[in-house]
Amino acid sequence: MEIHTVKANGITLAYRAWGPEDAAPVLLLHCRGADGGDWTTIAARLAAGARPRRVYAPDLRGHGHSDWPGADPGATADVYAYETMCDDIHAFLAALGADRVDVVGHSLGGAVAYLLAQRHPGVVRRLVLEDVPAPIPLDPPRPPAERPDGELSFDWAMVRATDEQRNAPSRAWWEGMRRIAMPTLLIGGGAGSLIPQDQIATLAGLIPDARLVTVEAGHLVHETRPEEFLAVVEPFLAE
Repeated sequence: MEIHTVKANGITLAYRAWGPEDAAPVLLLHCRGADGGDWTTIAARLAAGARPRRVYAPDLRGHGHSDWPGADPGATADVYAYETMCDDIHAFLAALGADRVDVVGHSLGGAVAYLLAQRHPGVVRRLVLEDVPAPIPLDPPRPPAERPDGELSFDWAMVRATDEQRNAPSRAWWEGMRRIAMPTLLIGGGAGSLIPQDQIATLAGLIPDARLVTVEAGHLVHETRPEEFLAVVEPFLAE
């Protein structure tokens, strides 16, 4: 799969694309530690379905082939803030001329997706959040993670920064859920997921036009059960 790049929000973002260029666009946002290639199976199906879609799957900052600005000695504390990633994606869509898209986000990508829906509602037509919890502070906090040995496909500074925000998410994220007016589908991974499923139900209750479906697949729903994932996502996006 060819990897493209675009300048957005002052950095270079890498992305993959599938499907007819003039088809209705879908944006896929990956989880922490992955990259846009994580969506290949799902993207190929969406691009070649009964109603073909133009699918974009960027690498978030600090991941894959996109810039890793946290490696800069002069990087500021917010270089990997969720809000900064949201600004990246908003600028990414503008650079591509995609002014209204369906957005599917998994885990970290789901948090970026709901911030995009809160802050730029006119850009998001429909929203899908895969195994994304409500922004509830962790108690006890997640302890500092130890860096694995060897070369990584993501910036370890991003892990530290996103752990801090996951431990103590902004109250504004919670309050902004009421502003998400577009139809929203939440997919929970069920009992095998590392995400407390009651927190996904809480998130569904915060968003006015939300529905919740559980697929017993663990946290990686679209990877572990792609057919079941598509069985709920494709009809929702077709509405």
